[in-house]
Amino acid sequence: MWSVQDHLDDVLSTVRPLDPIELNLLDAQGCVLVDDVTVPLSLPPFDNSSMDGYAVRVTDVAGASEEFPAVLEVVGDVAAGQTDPVAVGPGQAARIMTGAPLPPGAEAVVPVEWTDGGLGEGPVAGMRARSLSPEGAAGHVHVYRSAEERAHVRARGSDVRSGDRALAAGTVLGPPQIGLLAAIGRGTVRVRPRPRVVVLSTGSELVQPDEQLASGQIYDSNSFALTAAARDAGAIAYRVGAVADDAETLRSTIEDQLVRADLMVTTGGVSVGAYDVVKEALAHVGDEDEPGGGVDFRKLAMQPGKPQGFGSIGPDHTPLLALPGNPVSSYVSFELFVRPAIRTLMGLPDVHRPTVTASLAADKALTSPKGRRQFLRGSHADGSVAPVGGSGSHLVAALAHANALIVVPEDTESVEPGTQVEVVLLG
Repeated sequence: MWSVQDHLDDVLSTVRPLDPIELNLLDAQGCVLVDDVTVPLSLPPFDNSSMDGYAVRVTDVAGASEEFPAVLEVVGDVAAGQTDPVAVGPGQAARIMTGAPLPPGAEAVVPVEWTDGGLGEGPVAGMRARSLSPEGAAGHVHVYRSAEERAHVRARGSDVRSGDRALAAGTVLGPPQIGLLAAIGRGTVRVRPRPRVVVLSTGSELVQPDEQLASGQIYDSNSFALTAAARDAGAIAYRVGAVADDAETLRSTIEDQLVRADLMVTTGGVSVGAYDVVKEALAHVGDEDEPGGGVDFRKLAMQPGKPQGFGSIGPDHTPLLALPGNPVSSYVSFELFVRPAIRTLMGLPDVHRPTVTASLAADKALTSPKGRRQFLRGSHADGSVAPVGGSGSHLVAALAHANALIVVPEDTESVEPGTQVEVVLLG
């Protein structure tokens, strides 16, 4: 009988992070950054306006009010992307757009709402489109409020400065991180790719959703749940339709799938029954004349999820985790063993779900088999956790309403209400 920790240690000591590759930014989404990224240029790269308005000198608008506005000569427009803006001298202003560079001589920006927009008709709500009012870039503007130096100006380097570390190695690249990389001019980035995980379930009784059930058949839920779980963990996951209880068919299917797998996950067929086809199909890979390291089938001191298999198969020694077939057993096994393996392949420093302690909220004491580490479905909130459903490994409906696993240690046979228990947070 293996302990949960020994089995996990065996998995994580075998699985290695994938080799780094250079990817275009959008292809790198969800991947883990290999190296620190240093900012090559400051952001923003120049002083620019945070408002649509007028670039002015502070002394020219000092004391301005609606009763006594400052009247300034408009010397032109400064638009975003303009490389040669006009200069602002004494008594002058330049109409400026958000993001446009602050022109030489200007010290601040007054929002257009503080002006008459050059129309001479009192405060305005906004600028007229240049195509409709080209004269707006000339003439005079009345400014009704004063402005302090640097008002409404985004300073060069106020976001990040050249030489700063933009992103640290180990960062998972999401939309904001990809946006930052693009903003500092990086078109590609060196990452560990998202691992490709192939999930297949076994059992002649399994039928795909939307098909008609015959007597003795059930719908295949495991492959859907585990494929979704693999994607949630960060992998590119492929679901293979259920494979019948035939060793040769299963063996052939696995061999066909190896070409697109960094990790294989099977569910079902790992116990001690006469039709446990995964054990039968994979027994040959341990032979000395076969490539791959072989798959070891073992019993773990846990509930649910006692029967497990782990090893490597094929010429590339692709890791394979064989999980039990009951829905709760397979999902709990995935969270404990497969998810950390996926996160290890990604090169993440922390591969485990977060754990907390919480007060057990239950009507009566929970019982647990001696010598087994039990994982019960639970609902966790505000420092308290309550069991959801029973302990049966087939109770998939209860699993759908759980957001945590309650951990009962091997040496504990009863847990009273109010006891502090370890809780694995699932999301």
